[in-house]
Amino acid sequence: MAISQFIEKIRNAGLDPIVENAFLYYFKQVEEGASGKLSKNEIDAPAESNVINYDEIELSKPAPIDKLAVIKLNGGLGTSMGLSQAKTLLKVKDNLNFLDIIARQILTLRDQTQHDIPLIFMHSFNTQKDSLEYLEKYKDLKLENIPLDFLQNKFPKVRQSDLAPFIHKDDAKTWNPPGHGEIYMALAITGTLDKLLAAGKEYAFLSNSDNLGSVVDDKILGYFAENNLPFLMEVCTRTEMDKKGGHLAQTHDGQLILRETAQCPEDEKDLFEDVHYYKYFNTNNLWINLKILKEELDKNGNFLPLSLIINPKEVDGIKVFQLESAMGAAISVFKNSKAMVVHRDRFAPVKKTDDLFVVRSDAFKLSSNYHLKLATGKQPIVRLDQKYFKMVNEFETRFLADVPSLKDCEKFVLKGDVKFGKNVIIKGNVEYVTEEPVILENCVLE
Repeated sequence: MAISQFIEKIRNAGLDPIVENAFLYYFKQVEEGASGKLSKNEIDAPAESNVINYDEIELSKPAPIDKLAVIKLNGGLGTSMGLSQAKTLLKVKDNLNFLDIIARQILTLRDQTQHDIPLIFMHSFNTQKDSLEYLEKYKDLKLENIPLDFLQNKFPKVRQSDLAPFIHKDDAKTWNPPGHGEIYMALAITGTLDKLLAAGKEYAFLSNSDNLGSVVDDKILGYFAENNLPFLMEVCTRTEMDKKGGHLAQTHDGQLILRETAQCPEDEKDLFEDVHYYKYFNTNNLWINLKILKEELDKNGNFLPLSLIINPKEVDGIKVFQLESAMGAAISVFKNSKAMVVHRDRFAPVKKTDDLFVVRSDAFKLSSNYHLKLATGKQPIVRLDQKYFKMVNEFETRFLADVPSLKDCEKFVLKGDVKFGKNVIIKGNVEYVTEEPVILENCVLE
C-alpha cells in the first residue's frame, strides 16, 4: 500500500521516473528491515596499497587541464547556523562570500591556463534562485553549451510509525534532498553529463561549496589521468577532532568503501572513533572519470546503487526518515578506486560558526589566485560558547572590530559572554572563561 502512495506522490510532483526508481530502491530496503548500518565485521581498515600519498606523486607529463570540469555542491542552507538562504551567500573572507571566491578561483584559473574550464553548481530547490541571481555579476562564468547549474531532485519523507508518506499542510516539509550521492543520477537526468562529454571533458572535480580549500590541483589531476583511475577520493589523516565523522574502510576483498557516522551501529562507536585504526576521513573532494561514470550509469538505468543512509528526523513532533546517500559512497561502485592523503588545508569547511571564526581570521589567507591557505601550516581548533555564538546573527554582533589573530593559536576554547574589540591576539592553547560580560581588546591571550 505504502509503495503505491509514494509512487503517486512522486508522479504528482512531476519527478523523473529515474528518481522514482531510485527512491523505491532505497525504500524497499527499509521495508525489508534494513537499518542502513555497516558493521565492523563486514569491513577492514583500508590497506596502504589502496592509499596514495600526495607528497610522493611524480608525474611524467602535464595534467590534462583542458579536459577538466569543476562541480560544486551548493544545496545547503546553513540552518544549523540560523541561515535561511544558501550558506554560500555568507561573507567568509576579505568581505567576499563563498560564491565570490569560487567564481574568482575559476575565472583566474581560466586566465592562467587559457582553457575553458566549466564551473557547474548542483543546487537544491532551496538554494537555486538566490545563488543564480547573485552569480549574474560574473558575466563570463557560464560557458556556451554547458549549464552553470543543475537541480538536485527530492525524495518524499517516510513516517517512522508505519513507513507511509509523511503528510503536512506545508508540502515542502514532506520532501527532503536525497543526499549528495544523488549527484551522479542528477548529472545524467539533466543531460549535464552528456553536454560535458560532448565538449571534450573527461574528468570532473567534485567538492562542497562551503570548503574553500577544495581547489583544482594539477598534481592530483595529472596522477588521476595518468593512472587511468575511475574514481579518486581525497582523504586526510584523522585526528581527535575528526573522530565523530565518517571514515574510509574496505571490504574483505579489498574494495574501498566509505562509512558515514549514521551507518555505524550504536555498540561499535568506540572502534568507529579510533583514529589509529580507521586512519582516514573523506574530505568530499572527489575526482571522477566522466566516461567511466557514463558507462556505469548506462548499466544501471542512470542510477548508481549507493549505500543507503537512513537519517531520522522530527517534523512538528512527527518522527520521519529521510532516505539519503553520500557522494563519496561511489568509491565502492568503481573497481580500482583509490584514496589520496592530501594536506589539511584542502579541507576547510564552514559547518559551524567555530569554523567561520577560524577562516575569517589570519590563520588563513586568500592568495592572489583566490586559494585559501593556512598561514602557518596548522589549523587552530576553536570551540566557542554556543549560548552566544551559535547563530550567525548573534555571532556577527560579537565583533566590534576584526576577528582576533589566530595564526599562532593551537586551540581556543571560549566560555562566556564575550565581545571582541581591536587588536586581540590568541596564542598557543587558551581556555578563556568569564562569568560576566566582557569586551576584549588590545590584549594577548596565551
